[in-house]
Amino acid sequence: MIPRLLKPLKDKSFFLFGPRGTGKTTWVKKQFPRATVLDLLKESTFQELLRNPSQLETFITGEREPIIIDEIQRIPSLLNEVHRLIEEQKLQFILTGSSARKLRKQGVNLLAGRARNLYMFPLTAVELAHQFDLAKSLDLGHLPSAYFETDPKEYLKSYIGNYLQEEVQKEALVKDLATFSRFLEIAAFSQTSVLSYSTIARDVGVDPKSIENYFSILEDLLIAVRLPVFQKKAKRKTTTHPKFYFFDVGVYRTLRRKGPLDPIEHIEGPALETLFFQELRATISLFKKELSLYFWRTINQQEVDFIAYGEDGFFAFEVFRSSRIRSEDLLSLELFLEDFPSAQTYVIYGGTEERQFGKIRALPFERALRTLPELLC
Repeated sequence: MIPRLLKPLKDKSFFLFGPRGTGKTTWVKKQFPRATVLDLLKESTFQELLRNPSQLETFITGEREPIIIDEIQRIPSLLNEVHRLIEEQKLQFILTGSSARKLRKQGVNLLAGRARNLYMFPLTAVELAHQFDLAKSLDLGHLPSAYFETDPKEYLKSYIGNYLQEEVQKEALVKDLATFSRFLEIAAFSQTSVLSYSTIARDVGVDPKSIENYFSILEDLLIAVRLPVFQKKAKRKTTTHPKFYFFDVGVYRTLRRKGPLDPIEHIEGPALETLFFQELRATISLFKKELSLYFWRTINQQEVDFIAYGEDGFFAFEVFRSSRIRSEDLLSLELFLEDFPSAQTYVIYGGTEERQFGKIRALPFERALRTLPELLC
């Protein structure tokens, strides 16, 4: 088992959110081996507690041991009972979830601050350590089962299918599953791109409002992110539409079907950018950095891929595949520095040497991934 960087809370209740397959259940069971575990994906448990949430107390058998409730979003009303048991019996609950949609939509009791939120991401290069293989990561992503599965491609295909069946269909999130499935494939062509809901709507055959709702569903299921534009004290006019990313490069590549006429850079470039993005998100969360992520793009199409901004610093990253750095590759970061001279700026590229171009530091891609925690200090 790969040791995870996430630190448990040993004496306080907490939510653990993350997409399916990131290892939430395995991790909580390892951290709390004597805990009572209630799996709401188990149909008998689900049906009994759905009918009568007050029966939760009868499932608790351990003496002062924590209680793990897996996939809490399936029965949001259980949180009222959890709240009561925390207050009356001072019990510790660990509540895992792969979707925040029902919890937010139903306005349920989120334990009034009595439980913190933790997040589980795919594996990181730092966690994989000597087992990290850049080519493998770009092809399969960092879901634990995909990285170590004997047939990872088949696993990733079934992963997509399970999300459609278990999350979207079971929860009746969309009326037409076939249309939503087509949307998923078309959305993969928007990976790392500024979103145009009207363009995607034409390709899928629905209205733009439905497309916007579909993207919201992906975010609620924690399998996609819309990255906003950085507009703090903007001196230049910037675009207003967000960029889009599936949360894991392996999921992206499974959905992004390659045709015989597709140039390799149309897939490999977004894959590289996606891997860096998922590592950046995980590092910020795992090391508790007070940083929010953005991208920067002017109306003249000058773009910086990622901006990390907040109490813990100001960083700008440009990511590309080439092993050479040309002067034009630095132009966007140089313009950004004109507007925001306090930012620490990096080019993450496919070469092997670390270099310095004025205030811009260039790092080989793999070295950057392995040292991200230090870069964000």
